[in-house]
Amino acid sequence: MIQFVVRRLLLLIPVIIGILLITFIITRAVPGDLCVALMGEKATPAQCAAFRERWGLNDNILVQFGRYMVNIAQGDFGDSLQYHRPVTDILSERLPMTFELTVGAMIFSTFFGILLGVIAALRRNTIIDTFTMLVANTGVSMPVFWLGLMLEYVFALALKGTFLQLPPSGRLAPGLSLEPLTTAWHLQNLVGFPRFAINFLSNSVILNSLLTGNFSIFKDAVVHLILPALAVGTIPMATIARMTRSSLLDVLGQDYIRTAHAKGLAAPLVVRKHALRNALIPIVTVIGLETGALLSGAVLTETVFTLPGMGTALVSAIQARDYTVVQGFTVVIAVIFVLANLIVDLSYAYLDPRIRLE
Repeated sequence: MIQFVVRRLLLLIPVIIGILLITFIITRAVPGDLCVALMGEKATPAQCAAFRERWGLNDNILVQFGRYMVNIAQGDFGDSLQYHRPVTDILSERLPMTFELTVGAMIFSTFFGILLGVIAALRRNTIIDTFTMLVANTGVSMPVFWLGLMLEYVFALALKGTFLQLPPSGRLAPGLSLEPLTTAWHLQNLVGFPRFAINFLSNSVILNSLLTGNFSIFKDAVVHLILPALAVGTIPMATIARMTRSSLLDVLGQDYIRTAHAKGLAAPLVVRKHALRNALIPIVTVIGLETGALLSGAVLTETVFTLPGMGTALVSAIQARDYTVVQGFTVVIAVIFVLANLIVDLSYAYLDPRIRLE
């Protein structure tokens, strides 16, 4: 097991290098002048020349890439060309929102997706099966931005004044705020990864409120997260439901399931202990892929609900040709995908003892 994990983590290195090299080439191949994009059309040739010299853009692309890789190896993602701030600071501000949204969406989609899939499989070719799969297919068909707007209309306007009313946008109610952990814990002098970790916890409203005991803010943050999580989690829920139904139907037809029923075991126990666990491997695979995709940023959902996440920041950086931010975010997204797949692979051995990772 340990050898497998180490081998997969070592394979992460060439993956990141390859992704960064491709990103490096693509971002610099985009038509247009970076100086004009950032400084405006009134930028003089002298100003642009000074700008390119300052950021090393006059060097050969391979020289630039080599210099950037040396900085990455030292934990330095560079400074944003657009905001003149360290990329790690921007990541520590944007990643927590995307992390909270992903966790909320995956809790919703996994629970209801597996539930709908199990119900459909156990009631195969009945009206219940048809209805649950109709719900799943409807979830896949609805555009996220339209669903988000409809949820805002229903729960913020149509149900206004009832106990079902939910806030339509934002992260916290007006007037509420949290003190950064760097100030609360007197950690202003931290540098490197410890600084990034503390900033991440500070900018995660849910984690910050739990660590500091502000449970009223924690409740408000969770309530504000419900609608975005429902909007972005609907498509994964539909995918998980369909995969659960298909996988469970394959398992329910196996001989050992008929034997379990013949031995007199209760039907819920047979489904939960024997059938569902053996059907979970493809389901867990889908859950891992969906989690990695959501952690890269849900652009439309973040836009509709005014959430400061990674998706909107990455789109803004691409439009402004902010190379360092695009590359920094790309590294993080690549690592997230590989780690999500690693966790999925490790879960296989737990779900099915016949699988040996070594």
